[in-house]
Amino acid sequence: MSHGVHAVQHEVEHQIEHEEGGHGGGHGGIDITRQNKRIALVIAVLAFILAISEMAGKSAQTSALTSQIESSDLWNFFQAKNIRRTVTIVATEGAKIDQTLATDDARKAALAKQIDEWTKTAARYRSEPEAAHGLGEGTIELSRRAQAKEKERDLHLNKYHYFEYASAALQIGIVLCSAAVITGAMALVWLAGGTGLIGLALMVMGFFFSHIHLLPGGH
Repeated sequence: MSHGVHAVQHEVEHQIEHEEGGHGGGHGGIDITRQNKRIALVIAVLAFILAISEMAGKSAQTSALTSQIESSDLWNFFQAKNIRRTVTIVATEGAKIDQTLATDDARKAALAKQIDEWTKTAARYRSEPEAAHGLGEGTIELSRRAQAKEKERDLHLNKYHYFEYASAALQIGIVLCSAAVITGAMALVWLAGGTGLIGLALMVMGFFFSHIHLLPGGH
């Protein structure tokens, strides 16, 4: 929760204590105290939901960073494997030319063996599905795994955005309720309830419908 919201809540607590002490003996004072206690209950509910939203947002942000790091590592591994494969293919093509020009049978046989080994190595660099406990470490598998991690990252980022907007709506609701205590304008409480419901709806979207992109241009 932001420092500004904390400051407003502190002011509200001070206001409630002042009104309880200053108006406790009159009927109007009792009504104001009851009203303020109800508003304080609404603030407590909003603050509780806000705590959940901020915790979920931080978790989603951490997961997004983790997925981004894993995706980058996989793409780096992909580039390394792809370079090795390219070098091997170039060497194979050079050996084929040497084999064509060779006149010695022993040299031709040695080149043929080397070409066969390099061809198998290049094929393994391209696809090695049994490596990494079945996840695969060829360029095909690494590319697929990296793209999957990018999708995970985007999903976690979308969750994070939902929770961030939810937290903002809930904090606005708390500030409006706090202003209602100070000003006595109950319309602000209803407005706070509306923003609180918006925040709750955004939280639900973050938890259960995060595949629906909140921001335009999402992938």
